[in-house]
Amino acid sequence: MDCIYIILLSVMSAYNASGKLLVFLIDGLRYDYLDNLENFPGFREIVENGVKADYLTPEFPSLSFPNYFSLMTGRNTEEHQVTGNYMWDKDSNTEFLLGTNPGSLSPLWWEGAELLWVTMEKLDKRVYMYYWPGCEVEIMGVRPSLCVPYIPNLSERNLTDAMEHALDALNDGQADMAIVYYEKVDTTGHYFGPQSPQLTGTLLGLDATMQFLNQRVMAKNMSSDLNIVMFSDHGMSEITNIIELDKHIDLSDVIKVLDISPVVSLWPKQEKFEEIYAALSAVENMATYCRQEIPERFHYKGGRFVSTLTLVAKPGWIITPSFSDLPVQPNTDEDRKYGTHGYDNELAEMRGFFVAKGPDFKSNFSAGPIRAVDVYNVMCYTLGIEPLPNNGLFDRVRAMLN
Repeated sequence: MDCIYIILLSVMSAYNASGKLLVFLIDGLRYDYLDNLENFPGFREIVENGVKADYLTPEFPSLSFPNYFSLMTGRNTEEHQVTGNYMWDKDSNTEFLLGTNPGSLSPLWWEGAELLWVTMEKLDKRVYMYYWPGCEVEIMGVRPSLCVPYIPNLSERNLTDAMEHALDALNDGQADMAIVYYEKVDTTGHYFGPQSPQLTGTLLGLDATMQFLNQRVMAKNMSSDLNIVMFSDHGMSEITNIIELDKHIDLSDVIKVLDISPVVSLWPKQEKFEEIYAALSAVENMATYCRQEIPERFHYKGGRFVSTLTLVAKPGWIITPSFSDLPVQPNTDEDRKYGTHGYDNELAEMRGFFVAKGPDFKSNFSAGPIRAVDVYNVMCYTLGIEPLPNNGLFDRVRAMLN
């Protein structure tokens, strides 16, 4: 990694960026959702005037928070330490829980690696953030210059308002970087499945906001000096079956179990470890790993908050402590499909999406596959700042850049 970092610094030092960057994280936008761009004129205009990667491979687990951090630090999961949407620190008996849990705002969870907006603010460059989960947290003594806090069920009007405000801030010199988060694609995929008409409707609505964005960039004469980068954190797969842990082990023998997902963290009582490990290892359609058995390619097992046992379901399966713990009951509507993510990050259905356009990018260019950790280097390049040491490879993104 050191040699790659030195090469990247030499490239960066010879480059003068436009310095204006607008970033969109579109949660859950799978790499193939927009394959037929004829149906999505807003995205088509961006791709025809910019670059599109074949796909983006997320970090393991292919969940949101681990990949938010990988995208914004260029680090693998075990290096930035955010190993799930739900985590437990055994030493302090504190939890990170997706949602509004106050304990999740502790610096304990947020300072494993320096996030891009923290670096920017340290360099006296102003970052405006819209709806990004956790932008209100003080990290390493730093907050973004503007944080419009996350809200669930963000409307398309919320999104276009954020676009307009961000463009004005960048155009007027109030901000050097603006970051917008949009969740509805992920939410729709979870509740109706990745092949549903509801998801198609959400994508068409999103494309309408992209048409608005393209029009406003032109109206403000920003095309020549604004870079726009859009990416997702993971894909989505349909759930077809459920693994109920209470059918295989006594949950009273477990100290803690976290998440209802294709990947579950479990801490057995010490005296019950061998019994639980043996019982779960015999469960079909699920891999059970002791910490030392977790595959190296996951870049996961060295994480501070990794559990005693990590359970990873096969595609199509989801793991829950018990059927009653499921937030929705799949069997109540046989025609309804559900989606999820979190599986092995190399699975095709977990792949994310990446497009970009602007003066620093080629036009109408199809790029090869990239990884979540590579996006950080792209953003640093367009901003003209030196990236911190990271796990991305500049060679995977070099061809898309002017």
